[in-house]
Amino acid sequence: MSYQVLARKWRPRSFAEMAGQEHVLQALINALDNDRLHHAYLFTGTRGVGKTTIGRILSKCLNCEQGVSSVPCGTCASCVEITEGRFIDLIEVDAASRTGVDDMRDLLDNVQYAPSRGRYKIYLIDEVHMLSKSSFAALLKTLEEPPPHVKFLFATTDPQKLPITVLSRCLQFNLKNLSAERITQHLQFVLGEEKVPFEEAALWSLARAADGSMRDALSLTDQAIGHGGGQINDAEVSAMLGTIEHAYVVDISRALATGTGEDVMAAIARMAEQSPDYDLALADILSIWHQVAILQTVPEALDKGVSHYSELLDLAALTSKEDVQLFYQICLLGRKDLHLAPDLKSGFEMVLLRALAFRPDANPMTRQDTPTSAPQEAEPPAKKSEGTITAGGAGEAVLEPAVPAPQSPPPASNVQDSGSATATAMVVEAVPVAKQPAVEKIPLEDFTPQNWIDIRKQLTIGASLGEIASHCLYQGRQGNQLRFLIDSDETSLYDTAHQQSLAEALSDYFAEQLSVEITFGVAEQETPRAADIREKSERLAEAVQTLNSDPSVVKFKQLFDGDLDEKSVRPID
Repeated sequence: MSYQVLARKWRPRSFAEMAGQEHVLQALINALDNDRLHHAYLFTGTRGVGKTTIGRILSKCLNCEQGVSSVPCGTCASCVEITEGRFIDLIEVDAASRTGVDDMRDLLDNVQYAPSRGRYKIYLIDEVHMLSKSSFAALLKTLEEPPPHVKFLFATTDPQKLPITVLSRCLQFNLKNLSAERITQHLQFVLGEEKVPFEEAALWSLARAADGSMRDALSLTDQAIGHGGGQINDAEVSAMLGTIEHAYVVDISRALATGTGEDVMAAIARMAEQSPDYDLALADILSIWHQVAILQTVPEALDKGVSHYSELLDLAALTSKEDVQLFYQICLLGRKDLHLAPDLKSGFEMVLLRALAFRPDANPMTRQDTPTSAPQEAEPPAKKSEGTITAGGAGEAVLEPAVPAPQSPPPASNVQDSGSATATAMVVEAVPVAKQPAVEKIPLEDFTPQNWIDIRKQLTIGASLGEIASHCLYQGRQGNQLRFLIDSDETSLYDTAHQQSLAEALSDYFAEQLSVEITFGVAEQETPRAADIREKSERLAEAVQTLNSDPSVVKFKQLFDGDLDEKSVRPID
């Protein structure tokens, strides 16, 4: 007997054998068992999700010699002939090859005649959206008032192309793409029955490559069995699909998590030796961070049987939630622009280096950074509030940031007339804004709601935890439990994990094991965030006042009839 491909050999013969699509199957089962049958059904969905298969199973249910039910016997003449594709009262039509109106009229000429063998005459029309407008017009009247012995089953991958007049006369069922987990489970069952050795990681790769289509997954499995000489292993499947080994993207993700650029570049160099598809590599990295985010937030939602589960656990413990979200977003946006890079490898490297550079704890490069071999200039003795007043052609003065310059203003003879089209700039210096003295550590016994603002300034916490802590009011201590209140209007970033994280930060600060309880309410006192805003406003007002009273600024404003642009003033701490 000739070999039969897996996609045909394992085509479901009953609703019980279907993988997924429970929402559609349950509706059909209830209709069959309760004798509430419609005359036209439309099944939509992408390729290989079971549209035609469900149509054939439904044909068996309607024409089984044992009677109409959701469980056909599978052994009577009607069931056997439908399975073998030779049942005379099941008319299967490929609309892509019979689009003309004459084809449709020929098809419908025999609608009024009773079925030859079965209980119903069934028209199963695949890719029905390919019919012409004339064909739909010819079908419409019959579809609206069909004889009682006729059922129409339509399947399409593009329901938007169907006329609304056809859609309104059908019961529509949308079949979903199957998840990689569901496809992997089905492949494990099929290969177990076929006695084919396999590696689970390879099945996950096949399931992801199938993109929700069970038929594609079985076809790829057939190809993988041939490629691997009768077995399926991860390395052979990766080579067949043109994907990279998962170890490479795990190494890159781990290097991102540790924050070392040397490790990231080294991991990329190792992967580059395999001539990878960098777009697919970014897709694999996105998949890893997605799974890590699930583990950190809803760990029970991720199947423990997933390949590389132990590596995902390590990454989840190694990386903060904020960094996971940052890495995912940067890789997602970088994948969109990857084709714009001079070459894909350099674009891939820049995406990952950007992810490192934008981490909250990354050390930013300053403009004053110079090569170690360059001579260092002496720094000015003290920082000062600095600015530039520019007199434009209209005679309006604007304050802009400036670099250090000589303390005395240039001679008046060098200042151009305000009516000149060329802008004139002068550097002014004002009294520096005084820095607040460093706050000493406060012992736990002296921790009060009044000094919580000072303690918050000394805590080294950032991202969402820092925002939450800054919006909290300290209420008091009961034993080793610290009680806080957060304003109900500032809880958009809050989750229960912040209690444990804040407890760890305060335990480190006080060198004592503490717990934290955060409740919601109305903040009637000044929070650390409100205090920070107030202090910035006061420093800005002081800087504006200092500049307005500076003799050089006063002289320049008088000379050019200018105004100080207070919006551009920034105090230098």
